[in-house]
Amino acid sequence: MLNISNNHIDKYVDKSKYKSTQIFADNKHYQVIRKIVWIVCILIILVFFLPWTQNIKGSGYVTTLKPGQRPQTIHNIIPGKVEEWYVQEGDFVNRGDTIMRLSEIKESYFDPNLVENTGNQMRAKESALQSYGDKVAALTIQIAAIDKERGLKMQQAQNKRKQALLKMKSDSIDLEAVKTQLTIAETQYNRAFNLNAEGLKPMTYVEEKKVKLQQMQAKVITQENKYVVSQNELLNAEVEINRVQATYAEKLAKAKSDRQTAISTQYDTESQVSKLRTQYANYVIRNGMYYITAPQNGYVNRALQSGIGETIKEGTSIVSIMPSDYQIAVETYVDPLNFPLIKKGEKVRIWFDGWPTIVFSGWPGVSYGTFGGVIVAKENFISDNGKYRVLIAPDPEEKNWPKQLSIGAGAQTIALLQDVPIWFELWRTLNGFPPNFYNPAKEGDKAADAKKKKK
Repeated sequence: MLNISNNHIDKYVDKSKYKSTQIFADNKHYQVIRKIVWIVCILIILVFFLPWTQNIKGSGYVTTLKPGQRPQTIHNIIPGKVEEWYVQEGDFVNRGDTIMRLSEIKESYFDPNLVENTGNQMRAKESALQSYGDKVAALTIQIAAIDKERGLKMQQAQNKRKQALLKMKSDSIDLEAVKTQLTIAETQYNRAFNLNAEGLKPMTYVEEKKVKLQQMQAKVITQENKYVVSQNELLNAEVEINRVQATYAEKLAKAKSDRQTAISTQYDTESQVSKLRTQYANYVIRNGMYYITAPQNGYVNRALQSGIGETIKEGTSIVSIMPSDYQIAVETYVDPLNFPLIKKGEKVRIWFDGWPTIVFSGWPGVSYGTFGGVIVAKENFISDNGKYRVLIAPDPEEKNWPKQLSIGAGAQTIALLQDVPIWFELWRTLNGFPPNFYNPAKEGDKAADAKKKKK
């Protein structure tokens, strides 16, 4: 009926016998329909060769670009009892504004003058530390004085010993001289006695020599006594040296022991002072923790605790705050099959829930209501939902995102990849193949390509 073949049926069949052939032969509208069918078929074939932008779809929600700008929960650091609220839900708070006041519930901190008393203890210990330092310095001076005095005493004792030694030597020499004189006196006495016996000398002469002999014997005894006395004096001088050494060694040992005790007590007191300083600082900081303050400017979304007089533990969630100054972004999730195709810096088209949108995923240029984005980060670990997380920031080269966007609003994303014919995309989809692996060209590569084209 479409006259596609050259072998016409008219040669074999008489079409005039059939009513249907008469109707189609006489009606010219059916010829127009045949032309339309031909045109449609040709258009469909041409459409198959039109370019189609491969893409990766994802779904997510609006978030913030920086972690510090995301909604946060404020916790109390210390346990306490709720005494007073200063805000209500929906209030705007500046950084440092008081949200809640707590009171103490631990008996160790009930003393209202705890900080002052601890400060007094700390100052008293600091004074004791200074006193021990002065004592150590005084003992050091005392040790030096004792050591110097010991030197003088030792020098004095050694001088006495030297004097005793010289005196002993002198007495020894005198003793030898007296013994020599005694020998001479004995010789003279014997000669005088012999001369008297021969009648050459009178008896008086003999008696004079005898007296002289006895005197010399007495001198020898006296000199021996002196020699023994000088020996004793030398021995006493040596004993005195040993006594001085022992005495001052004892004094030095006691002074050094007292100094080491003072140093040990000083270190112990210094440790106590350091502990009291830490304790004092902790008490001062703890006093500031009774007031829960806002960490940054924002809005109080929800009060997670309620009531007056309730006790709460440390780390309890108090309120939820949404920062007032933030840079929005989109957090989307893609399938593991398409994750290797996601590149940092790649362009993305986004449309948000609540905004009128007409989307042609393969022809992003003719879509309406979509916004441009750039991939700034991707997570290399799979999330709990079985997909990979990708963070998208606004594209500075595109129009700004709506200011009315709220954190947590839904968003749909399309990551743009390579341009391929429609028939290829249909064939890939029917076979379940992933999109073509696509590396976006860098600015340097684009500039080089542009120079080559100009040449």
